[in-house]
Amino acid sequence: MAPPPPLLTLQDITLGFGGPPLLDGLSLTIGRGERLCLVGRNGSGKSTLLKLIAGLVEPDAGTRALQPDVAVAYLPQEPDLSGYATARDSVAAALPPSHAGEVHRAEILLDALRLPYDRDPATLSGGEARRLALARALVAEADILLLDEPTNHLDLPTIAWLEETLAAFRGAVVTISHDRAFLRRLTQATLWLDRGRLRRLEEGFAAFDAWADAIVAQEETEWAKQDKRIAQETVWSRQGITARRKRNQGRLRSLYAMREERARRIQRAGGAKIEAETGSASGKLVIEAEAITKSYDGRTVLAPFSTRILRGDRVGVVGPNGAGKTTLLKLLTGALAPDAGRVRLGTNLTPTTLDQHRSMLDGDTTVWDLLADTGADRINVRGTSRHVVSYLRDFLFDDRQARSPIRSLSGGERNRLVLAKALARPTNLLILDEPTNDLDMETLDLLEEMLADYDGTLLLVSHDRDFLDRVVTATIVLPGDGRAVEYAGGFSDALAQAGGSLAALFPGMLGASPQGETAPAAGKPKAKPAAPAAPKPGKLSYKQSRALDQLPGRIETLQGEVARLEGELADATLFSRDPAGFQARTDRLEAARAALASAEDEYLELEILREELEAAGRPG
Repeated sequence: MAPPPPLLTLQDITLGFGGPPLLDGLSLTIGRGERLCLVGRNGSGKSTLLKLIAGLVEPDAGTRALQPDVAVAYLPQEPDLSGYATARDSVAAALPPSHAGEVHRAEILLDALRLPYDRDPATLSGGEARRLALARALVAEADILLLDEPTNHLDLPTIAWLEETLAAFRGAVVTISHDRAFLRRLTQATLWLDRGRLRRLEEGFAAFDAWADAIVAQEETEWAKQDKRIAQETVWSRQGITARRKRNQGRLRSLYAMREERARRIQRAGGAKIEAETGSASGKLVIEAEAITKSYDGRTVLAPFSTRILRGDRVGVVGPNGAGKTTLLKLLTGALAPDAGRVRLGTNLTPTTLDQHRSMLDGDTTVWDLLADTGADRINVRGTSRHVVSYLRDFLFDDRQARSPIRSLSGGERNRLVLAKALARPTNLLILDEPTNDLDMETLDLLEEMLADYDGTLLLVSHDRDFLDRVVTATIVLPGDGRAVEYAGGFSDALAQAGGSLAALFPGMLGASPQGETAPAAGKPKAKPAAPAAPKPGKLSYKQSRALDQLPGRIETLQGEVARLEGELADATLFSRDPAGFQARTDRLEAARAALASAEDEYLELEILREELEAAGRPG
């Protein structure tokens, strides 16, 4: 029996916009029920291809054939939601003819996506507008569903709901996404758009890296036999797929070691070419929060929470939208005062913040003027003078974009521009609020590489599970009920420690209704986080005993370093002879003093605890 004909066929498609063809002789078929992911570097034409599949763009050459009565629904990166008075009206307008007027179908999706029925679409935030556009695409019950970055601006409970919904969807799905975990779970075949050509792998995204590496290796072998000049024109764009991933294996091993170190310190919870220079070192203690709380209008955003963050820690923060992640960042960095409790900041901190609203961007400002705000053609990048265009190339910008207004940039390009601006100056405390939105995978690789090399302290808010797993050493989860729970490791580690399910991490959030009610849990009460195991009374744990044995040696080493630096700085001629050396010694002395104080405090606490345990264990 012959297989059924494909729902849609593209044959010999060519499309360009004045320069080299963006799509060059491209062919594609989409069959019923297929799960395809479309990958490629920023600017390769992925979104354009999706629009062409949707029939919104006409090719310069080639044919697009759609079977009769086949419906296509499309979620763009920047949806236009104008023309509707309410969210309910907007979604109801997208109902298929067979369900016209069945408004309850629209309301079911709005409840699932936690959107109020009667909100004016023009007043929605970026994340809310994204969820509304997603509801419009899903309610259409199309035969082919085209999704362009569907997880952008979605929180983890909503992403989990979307994964379940798409897994049960009967039609074909073509997805562009930077969310590796999302793609690994949902895709069965992979489309790679590269230099105008489309390659297809009959396996899901999990097999993409090895497949792409093999293709790149084969190409490089062929290039070596051909004209070297031709090879050099394309090898740059492929480097990010091979060497970087190999280098990252060593960084991941280092990350796991750092996680083990971080795990020993966590206490019971209180209820492209991207580089960053650390600058002068901060003190060992960066942030210490003790029982901090915050409420707004009678609603508890943060119940008593304590944590200690040391130099070099990389701490992720996750939770549903509205759970208080940005508020927690502001509390920890001193930008917002807690209602109760206290926050102590370390010495010599030079923080840099990338906020989720990209507040530094003005649509009428040019890319050049944002970076070189003094009007010159050179900027100071971490102490080195760089030409604006040269620095932009590090972030994968074309030279012609330097004078473009910011409003003409795509979402990913705007995000890379903000990163370029934020990372131009030295910082030892990097605060990133949703840095992965709109970034393609290659830029994500570059950002991961930069953060792996960065030896300052990182606070990171993200809904990208794979990104968190690759970057952070500890994860603070905000379930949305005012609690904050700290776990050692990345998101997958937190999930495992909470019991292995999102429902345990975010109890109640998956069934929450924006209309003022919460759906009851199905058949069993909310899961509670497992209580930490109580230490055996009467003696220190193995880790505490080992620390108590090792701390005197560390204290002695630090005391020697402080004495040596103080002696060198006592030289009255040092500053005039070597100003840079004087400053470096001053910074190091401050860091050594902070580390010494921290080690002495830790030793004293452990010694007191040991004496108390021994006293409690003595008879009467």
